[in-house]
Amino acid sequence: MSMKGRVPTGGGSPLAQNPFGGLHGAGLPAAAAGLPPAGAPRAQPPARNRGRVDITRQTAGRGGKTVTVAGGFVGIGEAEKEQLAKKMQKACGAGGTVKDGCIEIQGDKREQVAKILSEAGFRPVFAGGGFGCAKT
Repeated sequence: MSMKGRVPTGGGSPLAQNPFGGLHGAGLPAAAAGLPPAGAPRAQPPARNRGRVDITRQTAGRGGKTVTVAGGFVGIGEAEKEQLAKKMQKACGAGGTVKDGCIEIQGDKREQVAKILSEAGFRPVFAGGGFGCAKT
């Protein structure tokens, strides 16, 4: 077989030098003021106020079982509520669902739910009475 017009694929010899070895920071602008150095972990942005969310404990119509209900969300969609519910279920070690625009978590888990909502930028309020979520 003739090697005419073909590129050898044997791997060849290793590089004799590092192609980036001659580069250094000379002539580059200094780092911008207020920015962390390269490779430093980024700080979390401050949580924005996403509105008030009411947290209640309900037992009515549930066979005596206690359910923690978070409702009164403004400006978030069903998908984000599902993500919050999943996070709450995992943190509380309990089941839950999103029903009629409210997040329901099994058991009295008001403190854990409030903590997760605070981390997500909401202002949780322990409320009594109904606030628009259907009691089933």
